[in-house]
Amino acid sequence: MNGKTILILGGGIGGLVAANELRRLLPREHRIVLVEKNAQHAFAPSFLWLMTGDRRPEQITRDVRQLARPGVEVVLAEAQSIDLPNRRVVTTAQTLAYDTLIIALGAELAPEAIPGLAEAAHTFYTFDGAARLRDALREFGGGTVAVVVSALPYKCPGAPHEGAMLIANTLRQRGLRNVDVHLFTPEAQPMPVAGPALGDAVKQMLEGQGVAFHPLHKLTQVAGATHELSFEGRDTVKYDLLVAIPPHRGPRIMRELGLTNEAGWAPVDRHTLATKHENVFALGDVTAVSIPGRWKPDVPMLLPKAGVFAHAQAEVVARRIAAEIMGTGAGGTFPGIGYCMLEAGESLAGYAFGDFYAEPAPQVQLRRMGKTWHWGKVLFEQWWLAPFGPRRAALQWAMTLGGKALGIPVIL
Repeated sequence: MNGKTILILGGGIGGLVAANELRRLLPREHRIVLVEKNAQHAFAPSFLWLMTGDRRPEQITRDVRQLARPGVEVVLAEAQSIDLPNRRVVTTAQTLAYDTLIIALGAELAPEAIPGLAEAAHTFYTFDGAARLRDALREFGGGTVAVVVSALPYKCPGAPHEGAMLIANTLRQRGLRNVDVHLFTPEAQPMPVAGPALGDAVKQMLEGQGVAFHPLHKLTQVAGATHELSFEGRDTVKYDLLVAIPPHRGPRIMRELGLTNEAGWAPVDRHTLATKHENVFALGDVTAVSIPGRWKPDVPMLLPKAGVFAHAQAEVVARRIAAEIMGTGAGGTFPGIGYCMLEAGESLAGYAFGDFYAEPAPQVQLRRMGKTWHWGKVLFEQWWLAPFGPRRAALQWAMTLGGKALGIPVIL
């Protein structure tokens, strides 16, 4: 058997899961090469806890090589260009040949796309941004906090609502009473892909934490000098502290290669994650995955951009590639199952889960808020950041057992 080289671009959740699963499934004559530009992996779901001061930076970061299985070749470099005909990727360190390519580069943040936003806003969507926002919240003396979803689509559809609730809770814990927290979004309801019932439940969670929800607000400009937000067709809003979810866009390397649609995202087969190019897969936030329509049955929606989907997609892609190399069958398909823990503060969280491929519309449920879901998220964080070994295996066993007891899906 001739050895194959599988090249994975991006060492986030999707890229790491794909590399580790391939290394587990394939004999050592096959090379698994992971290209990641950052030596330190920061666990994005914990950025909110970094923002609130419940985590220190070193608690949610690991050397990316610690999180890869032995036998995965980690190249610390940035991919600069892809040569599809010759199956090569040029990086800042070297040129790498491949037999199969997996693109898991995530979404880029583009705050500069809205005038004034980059200069005026904090964000918890980056590691450094969450740390700076933590300091700003500690120094905040009171007034209006505006949490703004600045454009669609954005990754982790629950995060803006979690962030607003955690900010409100953090400021209350400081004893501040002269604080108003507002959440603005261009969407008609929270997490619209999940349907009206879940949207109403999330609105109740926001109200319970003292967060005012403002749907159908499309941000057009920020005036930092006067602390004013301009929305399309709406009155100007004043703020004292601005926290934004910046506009997202697909990676430059994919846009330049023509691997994306007009919106900048890579269309893929929703079951296999295959692109239109032979032996090239894309997964996670870079993709555009069509799902059944909800508000208009004949108008499809897009699968939300979330780590849980990247994780599950990576497993499917790895198993299909391994099955083809080993000649053992198809390797399964991505079923569109996903879930999300919604942190509300005070160790409370809600839990949403469902089938996003269900017909005629996605079927999503929300469990009542409780401490169980918060501690489940903590357990997942500890599992993800643990190097391969007995502790990681024990944490995985505990989460799998807990999921079965609660009757909920667990993707590990």
